[in-house]
Amino acid sequence: MANMFQQPVMLVGFDVTHDTRQKGRSVGAFVASLNMQFSRYFSAISMHVNGEELSNDISVQMTKAIVKFRSINNVVPSKIIFYRDGVGDGNIHYVLSHEVDLIKKALDQYYPDGVKLTVVLVSKKINARIFNNNHNPPPGTVVDDVITMPERYDFYLVSQSVNQGTVSPTYYNIIYDTVCLAPDLLQRLTYKLTHMYYNWSGTVRVPAPVQYAHKLAFLVGQSIHRAPNPSLDDLLYFL
Repeated sequence: MANMFQQPVMLVGFDVTHDTRQKGRSVGAFVASLNMQFSRYFSAISMHVNGEELSNDISVQMTKAIVKFRSINNVVPSKIIFYRDGVGDGNIHYVLSHEVDLIKKALDQYYPDGVKLTVVLVSKKINARIFNNNHNPPPGTVVDDVITMPERYDFYLVSQSVNQGTVSPTYYNIIYDTVCLAPDLLQRLTYKLTHMYYNWSGTVRVPAPVQYAHKLAFLVGQSIHRAPNPSLDDLLYFL
């Protein structure tokens, strides 16, 4: 999959879950790839008060990931593709005006001409279902017209097959894009990433960085209830 890009690229996943011990507190998990094979990852945790699913620390985590990436590859990534889970339609404007703006400002020191960044919102809790002649569509099916919103750059992706019932697609909404990948390339990248989750031999419903972030957020929110030791931040200990 690294052959899709000629220069180093960073993939980022972010998800939020609620802390089961302390009411009103949420855990945000940030995961970023560290190599061109997308097999090594940096991770970080942020605690949110009042049950917030939006992060004020995301720019700090992104900066740490860039520093770690540069220490390993001797260069900063030329492009960053950020898959953001856990955002409702009512918070899209906040993500764009606050989180994305914080990331851009934090990375100005590494990208004098501006960072090339694509932000993709990932939604699993949707009602849309897709059929192919009254059957489930095959994995890899993409729908980016007719049932999508004309004012958005968005698509549905079916990444799994099911033996019973109706397969559920995942909805992707690109809210910010200066990488300017062709839609077909971004869709293929997204589908390929659903094959790269280490804990499952098949495909998962979301790209691997998002699934890693979900796994980390779940571990902290359900079990340890505090930020892990920083010495673990480049290990997939949460699998």
